[in-house]
Amino acid sequence: MSDQILKLTPETVWKNFYSLTQIPRPSGKEGAVINFAKKFGENLGLHTVVDSVGNVIIRKPATPGMEKRKGIVLQGHLDMVPQKNSDKIHDFEKDPIDPVIVNDWVKANGTTLGADNGIGVAAILSVLESKTLVHGQVEALLTIDEETGMTGAFGLQPGMFTGEILLNLDSEDEGELYIGCAGGVNANMKLAYHIDAVSGDVKAYKLSITGLKGGHSGLDINMGRGNSNKLMFRFLKKATTEFKLRLATIEGGSLRNAIPREAFAVVVVPAGFSAQFTKAVAEYQEIYRKELSVTEPDLSFVAVECSKPASVIDMKAQINLINSVYACPNGMVRLSDSIPGLVETSNNLAIVKSHPEYIEITCLLRSSVDSAKDDLSMAVSSVFELAGAEVELSGGYPGWKPNPDSEILTLMKDIYNKKYNKIPDVKAIHAGLECGLLGGVYPNWDMISFGPTIRHPHSPDEKVLISSVQKFWDFLVEVLKNAPVA
Repeated sequence: MSDQILKLTPETVWKNFYSLTQIPRPSGKEGAVINFAKKFGENLGLHTVVDSVGNVIIRKPATPGMEKRKGIVLQGHLDMVPQKNSDKIHDFEKDPIDPVIVNDWVKANGTTLGADNGIGVAAILSVLESKTLVHGQVEALLTIDEETGMTGAFGLQPGMFTGEILLNLDSEDEGELYIGCAGGVNANMKLAYHIDAVSGDVKAYKLSITGLKGGHSGLDINMGRGNSNKLMFRFLKKATTEFKLRLATIEGGSLRNAIPREAFAVVVVPAGFSAQFTKAVAEYQEIYRKELSVTEPDLSFVAVECSKPASVIDMKAQINLINSVYACPNGMVRLSDSIPGLVETSNNLAIVKSHPEYIEITCLLRSSVDSAKDDLSMAVSSVFELAGAEVELSGGYPGWKPNPDSEILTLMKDIYNKKYNKIPDVKAIHAGLECGLLGGVYPNWDMISFGPTIRHPHSPDEKVLISSVQKFWDFLVEVLKNAPVA
């Protein structure tokens, strides 16, 4: 039962997290959770406002004796990534999440869990409602639409906060402190096409690639997982040449910041090629399974005969589409020179979807080096411009430059070491934390990002380690108690 998590500790954090799971809050549809957070603050008698873009800001005064400590801004985002397994019936705009306990993990039943960033937000709410914690002034900043456009961070206005320290609670490895992140930009392509009528003795098939793990397009991009779009178009390239395949529709991926797990195409082939075609599908399934035997053990690639479509994409557009998607850079492009093991630059070929008269292609490019991000943007643009597509780069956001001499970093390392007899790892992350944008509006903020252990965010396999939530909470409490004097 989903409410079993109410028995976990720390009870206050899990109680608030459970409340969040029961509120539909996909990115761009956060109205209900904004109202929830606003009422939460107001019911506590705290100064609460919703700004012009929908961010919720709640201010809690310092506890007695802590008035001279530096104010701390606790920040998290209200939205979640809506991803589900293809066989799961779930409406993310109406249905609550069903969390389940599996050993030392909490996950969801066939959908994303929303621990990214629900656990961080739940911890912030727990600080606000506590009558026993010791802390200086606390300001909560609960942003909207972090996952699809960082609309809340982009829209934040100066002059709304007095705190000098920002604690972003949106990282996903307990025991690690993050002091930098990658910037990103969306590449949006439209490839126009005409339609041709389906004629002659042909058979139609629905091609399906399923069973891939997917995952976060930043954190998991270096794990060698399959990209359903790349796998589908690799086969379409072969089948167009060898079996005179014609493409009617394509739908691969659904979110720019999630590695695509599934892709579907409706195609037709001359009846004389049908046996060879279906044999080739089976052969490619085995090829893909062998190549990705460790990372994608559940990969499936099948062709099922279906009703003939009325039309197909014209041949010139089909060839241009296949060649451009096949040639588009994807995955990890380069590792960082300065931080061992950190991905510097990457691209996620996230969405390929046919609409009447055009095909939509969406990529999310990331880099901690702005010039490398620009270079990759030009490379991706060039591929699709050669195919005759319209290319638009949008939603660019800056990275967060690390400050290894940060006062709050030194303090938090010392607190963690004293509490757990271990110095936490200090890292940068190949993901788009809001800190880069927030620091641009409030350049005086000394910023750190940390959180509990979350695995497979942005996919239905998302899960949070129960024991890490307790450590995360205890650490946060100690940091608040020991905030530096202003």
